[in-house]
Amino acid sequence: MAVIIKKMLVSQPQPTSGKSPYFDIAEKYGVEIDFRPFIKIEPLSAKEFRQQRVFILDYTSIIFTARTAVDHFFRLCEELRVTIPESMKYFCMTETIAVYLQKYIVYRKRKVFFGQNGKLEDLVKLIVKHSKEKYLIPVSDVHKGDLMTGLDVKKINYKTATMFRTVSNNFTENEMFDYDMLVFFSPSGISSLLKNFPEFKQEDIRIGCFGPTTAKAAVDAGLRLDIEAPTPEAPSMTAALEQYLKKEMGEGTRNGSL
Repeated sequence: MAVIIKKMLVSQPQPTSGKSPYFDIAEKYGVEIDFRPFIKIEPLSAKEFRQQRVFILDYTSIIFTARTAVDHFFRLCEELRVTIPESMKYFCMTETIAVYLQKYIVYRKRKVFFGQNGKLEDLVKLIVKHSKEKYLIPVSDVHKGDLMTGLDVKKINYKTATMFRTVSNNFTENEMFDYDMLVFFSPSGISSLLKNFPEFKQEDIRIGCFGPTTAKAAVDAGLRLDIEAPTPEAPSMTAALEQYLKKEMGEGTRNGSL
């Protein structure tokens, strides 16, 4: 008989919408789902940023790969009393990030570009069409280098600037850690797990990972990978969880019986 999954930890903030697929999974399979990020973002102070000797107004375009980067870029601009000119161009990984810029700029008065389907290759192609720009990329102290590699190949003039840091979100001594499944979305989450619980033994605990770099980090850490996404059959983590629970626990397990 398969081990019944009763309690799951998803290492992301709790969804703000009540229509999240995670809530549907919890209801359908009788699983208790806790949302608890293993990592958290901390801002770099203006003083710390100045130590990098990066002058924002030296650049003609900004590349945003996440909404977090947008928030911290404009936060630092405010702290540094830097006024961004209307001529500044913004290149975004997705349309969602581009639209998010409306929080800080008058969107219709700015030159905002974004990839059509959210893929890295699309963003690089877009940037290559504007190869004469001088690009600044706000990043975390821990970040993937795929974009920079692509820009290097195309000989694009760019510089990364650390504007926030990713740190372990430590568990307290009285926090229960009695989960049957752990779901991760970044290599930093795997590192944080091992930092919080250096004696961690997986045993029957199932581990799911989203993204190849997260999966690699889990395997490199000696963990057994039970669920991986995205795949052609499961493009999202919730789709992968649905498939796994359906196979392992079957339909109609809301009361915890097979």
